[in-house]
Amino acid sequence: MNQFYTVLAVIVFGFALRSCRTMYLRKFGALVMLVASGLCFYFLTGSVIAGILAAAAWFFLPWVELLTRIRKMRMPLENRLKEHYSTNLEVFPNAEEHLIALEREGYEHIKDCTWKLGGMQQIYQLFWNAETKSVASLCLCEQSNVTFTYLTLTSRDLTDGIWRTTNFPFSPTLKTAPKVHWNQVSCSNECAMKLIKTHNHYLNQQGFIDDDLMIPDPDHVDEEIEHELRHQIDHNLETGIIQLTGDGHFRYTVKGLFYLWKQFIRDMIRLC
Repeated sequence: MNQFYTVLAVIVFGFALRSCRTMYLRKFGALVMLVASGLCFYFLTGSVIAGILAAAAWFFLPWVELLTRIRKMRMPLENRLKEHYSTNLEVFPNAEEHLIALEREGYEHIKDCTWKLGGMQQIYQLFWNAETKSVASLCLCEQSNVTFTYLTLTSRDLTDGIWRTTNFPFSPTLKTAPKVHWNQVSCSNECAMKLIKTHNHYLNQQGFIDDDLMIPDPDHVDEEIEHELRHQIDHNLETGIIQLTGDGHFRYTVKGLFYLWKQFIRDMIRLC
């Protein structure tokens, strides 16, 4: 009975830490929950190894999805954005606030377009700002009745290098192509104005001045997104993350599944 109360006390302590606002305390709370899992199996079996394996098992849970849904997934080699005309912003968190902030910062709306990637419906609301020489894309995502929103700021230098700041909440599922540079900030950074300042600071850190950046062409922003994705797919084909299926699609290789597992673990640690 004492062992039961010990595990229960650790679980309660873990939940208490998880409810804290401080990020490090929440992460420590997740670690405490792992300890609770290990203690439970240790008390049941009397084996330290069993306890360690029980705690470590949480990190292997992504393989359930990797070996079932993702291993069978086939994604098109060629993707085309389609123009989108009607979006219910109320179902997407913070979407309206982002739009107001972008307009306040001088971003002009270009168009809305959409595509479906990996079972996720993505609606892009594209904006540009000639003064800051940047493109803003507000992405509204929906998958299995779950919706979320993220914002991305993109600038191009004169050598066609792409510099991007985003609060996308997950790690990339494909390796980033050469000349594409990601500055991924915390998904808790939901303020568009703060993200714009972060992007400008990121460019300053790289030593860019205004004359080093290209003025975006609003008529071809959607084509650039399509080209970037195809370039990224080609890069991942070369690195062995994905392979062609022979019918105009691609799928993840064994190497790609391990890459995704690593990304899942990163998200588990980062988002916990």
